[in-house]
Amino acid sequence: MSEQEGRIVGIALKRGHGAPLEEVERAEVGEGGLDGNVQQREHRRITIMSKELWEEVQGELDVQMPWTTRRANVLVEGIDLAASMGKSLRLGDITVRINGETEPCGQMEAAQSGLLKALTPACRGGVYGNVLETGSICVGDTIRVVEESNSSGE
Repeated sequence: MSEQEGRIVGIALKRGHGAPLEEVERAEVGEGGLDGNVQQREHRRITIMSKELWEEVQGELDVQMPWTTRRANVLVEGIDLAASMGKSLRLGDITVRINGETEPCGQMEAAQSGLLKALTPACRGGVYGNVLETGSICVGDTIRVVEESNSSGE
């Protein structure tokens, strides 16, 4: 079986609820999520979105926006996030259990007309999860789906 692998192309911290995101090259990640990031719910410590899907959204809206408009923590390329649901992803030193698809909120529409609707289908809004293994992540690190040893049969 071939392993799907991509890479981290962006990392951003949300210092407060509603505050603009700050892009960083590296972040330490604990059980609570990215150090310096505003506290998130336990099952949603980190949010990850696809560069390819973000580009689709921009094309559909015919507008260029920074990826941080979506307010996700990590931007990745080369990996199918929809296929990662219920699995774990290895990003740099950390492992994240993917718990679900991120649902876009009203802040998206406030940022750009039509963005909320454009992010809704096909996991375009990204995924969220909790941190299983702590460590650090850097722009350029690889990301891959890791198989669960405790998963139920196929």
